[in-house]
Amino acid sequence: MRLGIISALHEEQQGLIEAMQGPVRHAHGMRDYTLGTLWEIDAVCVLSRIGKVAAAMTASILVEKYGVTHIVFTGVAGSGDLTVNVGDIVVAESLLQHDMDASPLFPRFEVPLTGLQRFGSDLALSSALAAASEHFLRQQAEKPAGSALEIEEFGLQQARVHRGMIASGDQFISSAAHLRQLKQDLPDLLAVEMEGAAVAQVCFELGVPFTVMRTISDNANEEAAVDFMRFVQTVASRYAFGVINNLCQRLRHF
Repeated sequence: MRLGIISALHEEQQGLIEAMQGPVRHAHGMRDYTLGTLWEIDAVCVLSRIGKVAAAMTASILVEKYGVTHIVFTGVAGSGDLTVNVGDIVVAESLLQHDMDASPLFPRFEVPLTGLQRFGSDLALSSALAAASEHFLRQQAEKPAGSALEIEEFGLQQARVHRGMIASGDQFISSAAHLRQLKQDLPDLLAVEMEGAAVAQVCFELGVPFTVMRTISDNANEEAAVDFMRFVQTVASRYAFGVINNLCQRLRHF
């Protein structure tokens, strides 16, 4: 196994490269790919930058140039459901591009010439990621009250793991009306973000198992931009580091 780990922003992957043994950095296509060993797992870490094209390019290079066999995307997202709260983790079972609409030539949301609206994540890898996420959240809940400001501020001791559908688009959702329309069109929507479905399509077409983890940073409403930046700067890196640590320990026996 060679695990590709993608995030859009530095804060979503902070600490992972520092934890690598024998890191070697390669610059390619305006990105830095860092190869090394993470908790006994051969891994490549890279920041994709924001958006579907950036994410698709990054995933393609990971597979074609650096030979990764499995991909995990870790980052933050807006909530797409009233039961999904800030601090919760959503592990994707399927991903869809909510801004894909080639109708009337093809049904809305369907990626032309694939026959698919949704791309399913790898069941075994996603189950391992969900278990790693559950373990991490239990560790957070066991910390004493007041031991960290962000635990108090975001209520992370009550955080939960959800599994289901994540929708991606080249739009930062910061309108309650926009989110309500998406939810009406996609009733099982759990989270909205800007990269996962593009990675899913690349992995589907290349036959590479993948999974996507999103920590909920905001409620995709008019306060989303402020909440997003505050969460990314204070919490996102701890989630990514802790969950990937737990995931790698599970993948030793994969």
